[in-house]
Amino acid sequence: MRKISYLKISVLLILFLLFNCKNETSDAAKDKVEVSFAKEGTLQLKKANTDSIIKILDIEFAEDDYETQTGLMYRNQLGTNQGMLFIFPKVQMRSFYMKNTKIPLDIIYINENMEIVSFQKNAKPLDETALPSEAPAQYVLEINAGLADEWQLNVGDKIEFKNN
Repeated sequence: MRKISYLKISVLLILFLLFNCKNETSDAAKDKVEVSFAKEGTLQLKKANTDSIIKILDIEFAEDDYETQTGLMYRNQLGTNQGMLFIFPKVQMRSFYMKNTKIPLDIIYINENMEIVSFQKNAKPLDETALPSEAPAQYVLEINAGLADEWQLNVGDKIEFKNN
């Protein structure tokens, strides 16, 4: 009887340890997922009144459902002159959140005329709180937090972009 009990306990202990090790490995693997920046185009930020260039950025595009849902998730960094431009098929109220996004961002909402209509500045990493636009938008630009203020971007400023 004792041999059977020890055998059962040993098997249960081994299974328990294996199960826990497997979970730790998959959690560690999730933390190590990182996506690198891949330049797909350039974007110019321009002053509304003068059309003078404020900044030129290298950008990635988010155009399909998968790219839009993933966005800048799992990134550990984004260069100062880099951003992601989300392109939607129609203009409407938009809302973003920071799920699985490790870097703080400024989220810039842009209408169908390529004009900035609102901002969500300094979005907190990993926060799932809704960050809505204040006006209908067809494009959304994500850049590092603080850059919208540093570059003195305002509602009415414009963008112009092109693919590589």
